Amino acid sequence: MAANLDYKCPACGGALEFDTATQKMKCPFCESVFEVSQLQQQDTVLDTQQADMGQQIPQEDSFNWDTGAAGEQWNDSGMSVFVCKSCGGELVADENTAATTCPYCGNNTVLSGRLSGVLKPNYVIPFKLNKEQAKAKLKEYTSNRKFAPSTFKSDNRLEEIKGIYVPFWLFDSNINASVQYEGTQVRTWRDSKYQYTETSFYDIYRQGTMSFNNIPVDGSTKMPDDLMESIEPYDFKEAVDFQTAYLAGYLADKYDVGMEQSIPRANERTKHSAEDALRDTVHGYATVTPKFSSVQMLSGVSKYALYPVWILNTDYKGEKYTFAMNGQTGKFVGNLPIAKGKIAALFAGVAAGAGALCYLICSLLGIF
Repeated sequence: MAANLDYKCPACGGALEFDTATQKMKCPFCESVFEVSQLQQQDTVLDTQQADMGQQIPQEDSFNWDTGAAGEQWNDSGMSVFVCKSCGGELVADENTAATTCPYCGNNTVLSGRLSGVLKPNYVIPFKLNKEQAKAKLKEYTSNRKFAPSTFKSDNRLEEIKGIYVPFWLFDSNINASVQYEGTQVRTWRDSKYQYTETSFYDIYRQGTMSFNNIPVDGSTKMPDDLMESIEPYDFKEAVDFQTAYLAGYLADKYDVGMEQSIPRANERTKHSAEDALRDTVHGYATVTPKFSSVQMLSGVSKYALYPVWILNTDYKGEKYTFAMNGQTGKFVGNLPIAKGKIAALFAGVAAGAGALCYLICSLLGIF
């Protein structure tokens, strides 16, 4: 059996959880509160050796990253079955699950063995919004959609929302970018007979050196990339050095999309961000059309972090619907189906009302 980390309350022996309100570890039984740093000794399984950072990349329109700075190696080994230290129950976890809750006794467990052979995160952004706040946000969202199926508004469905730490690769870069545009200006005037339109064409050039920090790329195949990008941004100023205690009380996944696999998306996001920044400097034209762009990376480095997400996956009539909320800022996204019965009832009511109105008018006119 693989080892797992439990955080027990020194006062009563209960399972500690990370509390979003105090940003500390709290016992839900005796309400004792502890600083996260007080539990740091349980992270002795982590290797503290640092990796080199930074690499020069002169090639035009090519991206290359120093991948040695993203995380550190875990030293322990892992298996598929874990034993809960609180009740002795066996926990069978997905190969990428790094933190979970015992289904027998509710004990919060960090499956350190599940992190075998992968990098230790550099940083974690702790949850700032708890489950009740996430449920309230989801309830508000669904209640404003009148034609959503009632099942999506039930308390039982809302209870299924889960807090999970999602793995992200973070990319820093210094780049030199240039873009050439074609711009137009239009002038119109008229005399007693005709209206005239004059269109002038201009070559516009913008160039700049800029830096981007912590561009996130989703490292989990379980999480749709567009969904994760929709709940951005995260405030990296609130990130802290990773410690397993922050995972207590939440689910957590290790990455299953490697750093090298994430680089193309990082390149794409960096390039688009640079082009958008230059485009924002072009003013005073009726139209602006990009003709050519070039991005040269001067240096780039990657890191590994866990970001907080509240998520609900649910099926409705064979279709999957996902709701996600940024566990730090509360930004919420999701899609809802339309209940055809509610639409039919609406049109039936409209038709009945229209029929009654028509009958009344006809009666007044003596037609009936």
